[in-house]
Order: sequence, then C-alpha cells, then structure tokens
Amino acid sequence: MAPSLGILALAAVETLRISLPTIVDAARGTVSVDVCSERLDCWSRRLLNEAGIHLDVKGHEHVTDSKGYIVMSNHQSSYDIPVLFQALRIPIRMVAKKELFRIPFMGSAMRAAGFIELDRHNGRSAMKTLVTLPERLHESMSIWIAPEGTRSKTGHLGPFKTGGFRMAILSGMHILPVTINGTRQILPAGRLTVNRGNTARVTISAPIDPASYGLERINHLIADVRDAIELHLPALPSLATSKMKSSGDSGDKE
Repeated sequence: MAPSLGILALAAVETLRISLPTIVDAARGTVSVDVCSERLDCWSRRLLNEAGIHLDVKGHEHVTDSKGYIVMSNHQSSYDIPVLFQALRIPIRMVAKKELFRIPFMGSAMRAAGFIELDRHNGRSAMKTLVTLPERLHESMSIWIAPEGTRSKTGHLGPFKTGGFRMAILSGMHILPVTINGTRQILPAGRLTVNRGNTARVTISAPIDPASYGLERINHLIADVRDAIELHLPALPSLATSKMKSSGDSGDKE
C-alpha cells in the first residue's frame, strides 16, 4: 500500500478530539477513570481504522486478572500504543517519556487521564516514579511499560531496563508479556508516513508472577520475560550480518 502522510494528520485530530474534553473534566475536577478509558478505546479504534490496520490477536485467554497487570512488550512503532489498547481490551495507561507531556493539549490530557511521566535522563527520579507507581494506580488499572525504553529501528529486541521489573517485584503485580509484530511496517521509528493496510499481530503470553523471584533474582525475571516476548518474534538476521550486508563489498570486481 502507498504511504500516507494524511493519516498522521487525522491521528492528530483524533488525539485532540479526546484531549479537549479530558482537559475540561480536569479543570472541573470531574475526571473519571472509566470515561477516560472509553475515550482511549474510541481513539485507538479510530486510529487503526484510519490506517486500515488488521488486528490479529492470540492468547487473550491469559488476560484474566481483574486487579491489573504490568504489561511489558517489545516496542517498534508509535502504533504499538493504539494496537495494544485494542488487543488487550482492558483499562490501561502507559509510562511515557516526559517529552510527550510537553505537547500542547495532549500532554495535559495524558496527565489528567493517569498516564505516567518518566524522566529518562534522571535515573534516580525515574526509579522513584516506577517504584511508587502502584500506590497511585486504580486497583483495576494495568500499566504498559516498554522495557527496551525506546523503539527498535531494526526489529531486534534491545536490552531491557530494570526499573519496571523492580516495580513488579516490590508491588507484587503480575507481568503480562506481549509480543507485537507488524507495527514497524506501519510506521517505522523516525518516519512521518503511515503504510496503510498492514496487519498487526499481537501474542499475549501467560502472566509471570514476580513474587517467586525477589530482587536477588531480578536478572532471572528479566530473562524469563524477555524469552516470552522473543519467542513470538520472527527470526531476523543478526545485527552483525545486517551491518555487513549494508556496508557491501568495497573491493573491485571483475
């Protein structure tokens, strides 16, 4: 399908459409968790429809806990967010870099709706935010964290940061590993055009209880969550092989 810049403009309009009433609710002191969740559901559904995205979800039977999860997934595109809202179908908010909260209207609405602002350049502040986060969550609310910390430009799973795993261990919230495929083809990192008509495949793995690990075995917890996510990713050439192919052969050929 041909790429379209207009879809991002429509996405911006949809974001503004749900941001303004949320800001008004915040000013009146009438913000409702359920109403915000309904708006986010409508927003994410419209974004997928406008981009012609087909959604294929497997493993939804693993979503059974009414107390909320720490959802951890790979991160390949800005479209991961609306895809996850539609795939999981549970009340969910995200931990987002503080730069997003500076966007006019959207940032204020995100804060009012319960999204979590994270300063990635201040390790101590970021860790404090994550560790104290469960105390501020509605009991049925799940939170999405991308343990890679940023979008992958290659499709390979990057190193995992430890903050979300410490939060899981200290809070006792179960981790729900989720694998996302196809969103990098819809809107790759660093691009401004959307490729219409692609399929986003989401695989939900069984929840992992961090209670049996403890802080002393946090590396084992990280490895198990990483394995669960990576299991459903397509096989890709190694990064070293990809770099060799992209550099080409500098020698003369006869």
